[in-house]
Amino acid sequence: IMLNGEIYNYRELRAGLVERGHRFRTKSDVEVVLHLWEEKREACLADLRGMFALAIWNRRDQSLFLARDRVGKKPLYYTSLPNGAIIFASEIKGILQHPQVRREPSPEAINNFLTLQYVPSPNTAFRGIHRLAPAHWLLWSDGRIDVHRYWKLDYETKLHGSATELTEELLRLLRESVRIRLESEVPLGAFLSGGIDSSAVVAFAAEALEKPLKTFSIGFEQSQFDESRYARMVAQRFGTDHHELVVDAGAADLIDDIVWHYDQPFGDSSAIPSFHVARITRPHVTVVLNGDGGDESFAGYDRYQLSRISGYFNLPLALRLGVQRAARPASRFLGRGQRLLQGPVRDPFEAYFATLTHLDADRKAWLYGEEFARELSDTVPAPMRYLRQQRHGALLDAMLDADVNSYLPDDLLVKMDVATMAHSLEARSPFLDHKLMEFMARVPANLKLRRGESKHLLKSALRGILPNEILERRKMGFGVPLAGWLRSSLKEVLIDTVLSDRALARGYFKSASLRAMVDVHMAGGNRYQHVLWGLLMLERWHQMFIDQRPVPRERPLAHVPSLS
Repeated sequence: IMLNGEIYNYRELRAGLVERGHRFRTKSDVEVVLHLWEEKREACLADLRGMFALAIWNRRDQSLFLARDRVGKKPLYYTSLPNGAIIFASEIKGILQHPQVRREPSPEAINNFLTLQYVPSPNTAFRGIHRLAPAHWLLWSDGRIDVHRYWKLDYETKLHGSATELTEELLRLLRESVRIRLESEVPLGAFLSGGIDSSAVVAFAAEALEKPLKTFSIGFEQSQFDESRYARMVAQRFGTDHHELVVDAGAADLIDDIVWHYDQPFGDSSAIPSFHVARITRPHVTVVLNGDGGDESFAGYDRYQLSRISGYFNLPLALRLGVQRAARPASRFLGRGQRLLQGPVRDPFEAYFATLTHLDADRKAWLYGEEFARELSDTVPAPMRYLRQQRHGALLDAMLDADVNSYLPDDLLVKMDVATMAHSLEARSPFLDHKLMEFMARVPANLKLRRGESKHLLKSALRGILPNEILERRKMGFGVPLAGWLRSSLKEVLIDTVLSDRALARGYFKSASLRAMVDVHMAGGNRYQHVLWGLLMLERWHQMFIDQRPVPRERPLAHVPSLS
């Protein structure tokens, strides 16, 4: 067996196995999983509480068993060769070492990346290399591959307890999920953004520990992106040993680090602060808790407010499209909401997907080269396809379910796992405990989003625990001043990369459209900032992984500024 991750309930599982006659040679959680698989085969996955990617070779029947945890906190990639052999690894660059694996970009994956800023599972940016989806196992035998799903959240069987009873159970599960992740033989700390989720994790961790918890946060000089005062407020409230770094500019030398470690194009610009906070954390601790997953269980994103206007989509289509056209000139004042007005939105599912879309069909027609466009099919992107295939009683639950199965594992969890593991730092996510997620999926939708208040049940549970300023502040997200950076500290690398002869020769994009986007941005317009960042990441990935431009494999990571 090989296992990447942590099994938090391995001791109780081990005790049961010993009672049933199993004999152990180690005290590790890895051996527990092997004995459990010997007894139950794939059914053993239901007993595991934790994060993992694992591989088990059965010498008796010459078969290989691969599996990923329920939410996809740990990665696992694979490909098959013409002779039926299978190759797997935790990183794509490991698979690329095999001499028979070809480095070919996947046009469909690149198209999806430009749409979403990430490549949705089970595909990757490399043709023929796949990512095992969360909550799935794979069996390879005699050259045949079978893939099955073993877990899924149930949003339809709702709980009927009182609000008080649900709040008490939520607090119990939160405390338990934090407590079981505090066990560590190495120094442990927590990321602290000043948002509700990370603040709650810090509150319960500080409550359970005897020594002050070490906390780490990132700040920005631009106030609209800076949450550091809220992080300091929480740190003071719970007496943590707080560390803070203020980032004043985008670091050009960080870009290649990001491209190298993510293996495929990754356009979420919050990877930048994620790398920074991981770097300042690693000299102090080896394990770090975070607040990932709170938004997807408790309805924290602004896009979930769409569920409050679902009746709007019952109006005649012509009337709705007319309203969208009339509102389009004012869309620049709507932030991310302007994406709802970029193209025709015919139903709430399209409205949801529009909030995730960075490059819509009209812009693609303007940007894509003819040859590249011909290579693309009309397949529906994975998040939209998943959303339409499910049947939910509440629109909010449908959006939460789609995010848990795409945006969360393929963007947010990839971002955090890669950023932390690049610095030999283990990240643990209490909000992604499957028992907590199963409970919240069954909570009625009107207790998650109530009269416009996001995270209603969570905020109710945390009253008196977190400061009111934290509970009542508007969600900021982990954003960066990307537009300004692309016009200043990252201007040279953007132009030299996106408009280089090498990039233009690939034929993906019309050179006139690329130059127009860069010109608009440099003149002060911000509507292309995320697309330009994605194009920068895409071209750097091409140079590094497809062209195999020489990259120092063991070079030190970019300089870390001093912290307070």
